[in-house]
Amino acid sequence: MEQEKQTYQPRTLETQLPFSWKRLFFQWEWMLLLILVAVLLFGSYVSPYFLNYPSLRDGTMVFLDKAIIVFPMAMIMIMRDIDISVGSTVALSSVVMASLYTTAGLPMEVAIVACLVTGAVCGLINGLLIVKFKELSAVIVTLGTMILYRGIAYIILEDQAAGGFPEWFGFFGWGYVFGIPFLLIVFAALAIVFGILMHQTTFGRKVFAIGNNPTASRFSGVRVDRIKVIVFMLAGLLAAITAIFLTSRMGSTRPNIATMYELDIIAMAALGGVSTAGGKGRILGVVIAVFIIGYLQYGLGLINMPSQLFLIIVGALLILSVAIPKLGSMIKRK
Repeated sequence: MEQEKQTYQPRTLETQLPFSWKRLFFQWEWMLLLILVAVLLFGSYVSPYFLNYPSLRDGTMVFLDKAIIVFPMAMIMIMRDIDISVGSTVALSSVVMASLYTTAGLPMEVAIVACLVTGAVCGLINGLLIVKFKELSAVIVTLGTMILYRGIAYIILEDQAAGGFPEWFGFFGWGYVFGIPFLLIVFAALAIVFGILMHQTTFGRKVFAIGNNPTASRFSGVRVDRIKVIVFMLAGLLAAITAIFLTSRMGSTRPNIATMYELDIIAMAALGGVSTAGGKGRILGVVIAVFIIGYLQYGLGLINMPSQLFLIIVGALLILSVAIPKLGSMIKRK
């Protein structure tokens, strides 16, 4: 009896969802662009000097120094962690740099290297404490180091200011390259680097995997602890870079600089679409959120509005950043 030949149809597995205009235009980045346009229009309304190229260009020098830290902060939040010690790391790194130059008499180049090493060590300590004491949340650990680092800065410099840096050091905070602020160029370069790192590399995919399910990632062979330590070290290193730009812009430093920086940075990341539950976020959204909050603060400063109003507006934007994506998800399911 001749057996019937069986024919097998090849099966394909779809790795991407079919294109949808609704899904495209309900992405959070579109909403952020609309908010940014609204902020720019508001700024042009309250001040005739706001909406022009020199003003928009130079305004970036006011807020992009702290925004440098938002990239590793986004990675930390994607991994379901948080780092509230970055402001204190900025202060300690700046104080170490200033003390080595003004008190110890070391060359400014050596002091800058020491600043970067200080920030990286602070981040390393955070990472090691978090992976070694897993019963403690990252909030508790970095709360402790926030107080510790700020306290060390006060011990080194007490309540005094340190300055008198060489003239060339001011280029970091106020310099231009072909008419573009050097700080803006550095920020754009970091945005590209972290965008590639997060969305185009194996390391970035592991960060997202840890945020989605750290236990499954660990059993899948992902070295969760190692990646966390690296990311927290990156946060410390970029906090030190922020210290260089901030100190250069101010011309001096004190132990109380960068106070509340961590809240602004976390707000930028959350508004940019980084989920506090982990596993979700895009660098593009974070970049747009940086300019929303930055230009909003800059515009309010032009008309001498109280800082409390800025905090209220940022709080409202954060509530919107949580509520609107939920609404968009409900619409996309229909």
